[in-house]
Amino acid sequence: MNKTDKDLVHLDWLVHSFYRDRDELGEFTSVSVSGTPQVYQQLLAHSQHMTVTVEKHHSSLVDVELLQSRLENPFYLREILLRRQTDHRVVQYGIVRLFLPALEEEVSAEILAGKVPLGRVLIEHNVLREVRLGEIWRITCSPSLARYLESEPGATTYGRTALIYFNDRPALELLEIVAPEPPTGL
Repeated sequence: MNKTDKDLVHLDWLVHSFYRDRDELGEFTSVSVSGTPQVYQQLLAHSQHMTVTVEKHHSSLVDVELLQSRLENPFYLREILLRRQTDHRVVQYGIVRLFLPALEEEVSAEILAGKVPLGRVLIEHNVLREVRLGEIWRITCSPSLARYLESEPGATTYGRTALIYFNDRPALELLEIVAPEPPTGL
């Protein structure tokens, strides 16, 4: 049986890297791209690095804030926030599971240092990569996710799971949740 990218990246595997239960982050519902509000489609339904996407959307470079990380050889796991450089507002929460042997030592060392967003490290080191969308998720924020995203518990936002291939091999699993967008038309 041929596995799809959806089969290779699992929401629960990523969440369980740092939480006992996904409810500790929020209530997750898989949604179709067409069932996703337009602004979130633009932010999530693509095959680009989220670093570049959120920087363009927010007209600001972003910095990474490392919440927690650990090595489980051969994997590196981390929980992060991306913050706009202009005002330090959080624009994204994420969990990453990286297969370290897929990268050169210099690239791995920069990622492990946790000072530069992962997407920027890969771009700057010209790592041959392909981002494949797993699923889009509508998320009702738990109190802890709301605190990270600087929003209210129960707020609705969207995220994605994705798989990044390095040199045609799956190497990086992601859960990326964007901060809730302000309502339009007010």
